[in-house]
Amino acid sequence: MIALEEAQAKVNRDLAVLTPVDVPIIDSLGMVLAETVAAEEAIPPFANTAMDGFAVRAADTAGATKESPITLPVVATIAAGSVAPRPLAPGEAMRIMTGAPLPDGADAIIMVELTRPAGFDVDLLAEVPVGNHIRPAGDDIQEGADVLHPGTVLGPGHLGVLASLGRLTVRCYPRPRVGVMSTGDELVEGPQPLKPGQIRDSNRLTLLSMAREAGFTPVDLGMIRDDERAIERALRTGVATCDAVITSGGVSMGDFDYVKAVLTRVGEFSWMQVAIKPAKPLVFGLLEDVPVFGLPGNPVSSMVSFELFARPGLRRTMGRLDAERQRVPAVANEPMKRQEDGKIHFNRVFVSRDDDGTYRARRTGGQGSHQLLAMATANGLAILPNGDGVDEGEIMDVMLLDVV
Repeated sequence: MIALEEAQAKVNRDLAVLTPVDVPIIDSLGMVLAETVAAEEAIPPFANTAMDGFAVRAADTAGATKESPITLPVVATIAAGSVAPRPLAPGEAMRIMTGAPLPDGADAIIMVELTRPAGFDVDLLAEVPVGNHIRPAGDDIQEGADVLHPGTVLGPGHLGVLASLGRLTVRCYPRPRVGVMSTGDELVEGPQPLKPGQIRDSNRLTLLSMAREAGFTPVDLGMIRDDERAIERALRTGVATCDAVITSGGVSMGDFDYVKAVLTRVGEFSWMQVAIKPAKPLVFGLLEDVPVFGLPGNPVSSMVSFELFARPGLRRTMGRLDAERQRVPAVANEPMKRQEDGKIHFNRVFVSRDDDGTYRARRTGGQGSHQLLAMATANGLAILPNGDGVDEGEIMDVMLLDVV
């Protein structure tokens, strides 16, 4: 057996960051920025009002109160998207809507709630200072400023900034296209009654879903029977169309592990027995320079193997600095005992968080590598180093599978 860290290092050595591409900003959500974005113009591009109200000269409001209003003639109305017909002269007001450009001559906005209609005039019911409710040009972004930097994971707000700067595309690291195939004559799909020895294929859908959740573009390579030519054909299709390929099943030590036989023949692959439970067997290597992950066939083993090897490795290829799942110390809400066997055990647990920030974890059910329901209801993996486990109330490390 080899240590987990050694196996992860073998995987990461052969995974290269993908070449950046120009992406329409509408498609770039969740992608990693590969360029510095500089503002070619100020945002906002002109001084504008933050309120519906009246553009005035602040000096013309001096002394105004509800009891002693100051009355000014309203000489124009400025809607958002339009401009004033002329500069504002002393002793005048212009009706103005939120976002509309400030007219020349005005230096303050008095919001409509502090005014009262007076025919074609307006009564000002309060005094306002210079700059009141005015958003200066460049108040958000100054022209020439670097606003977004390489390594940024683009969220909705970032896309809004790009749109406000007039960008239609942005240079990002692409999402890896990850092909997923399952193998085995015992696999079937659909609701038909199972014949003796048959099981329904759950791994392919699970792994495709995990690939999508990780930010990759999943590609279904199908359910392949135990036939070397069919498996090789599917693998070569995968490496021709994808940035990585994941197989499920056929990588153990048995006589009928056809995936192992094909990969041994067509490429240079590492056959690893990793000191972990579940997910001990792992195959990894390059086929025509495309990484191929051979994951075990037991459903929980395939999911844990994906979490430990494929997910973090492939997230690095898309420029993610947060490739690894978050790990936190958690209190065991029950004993989690184990026997010494030289392996790290990953127990499926449900993690909660107290008001004081303390994480707590309990097992979600059976810990067999075939017991998918316990994995489905888990939101964390308790990491139990070689030894006898932990007692109730002891602290252990937990890998979070979602935000708690």
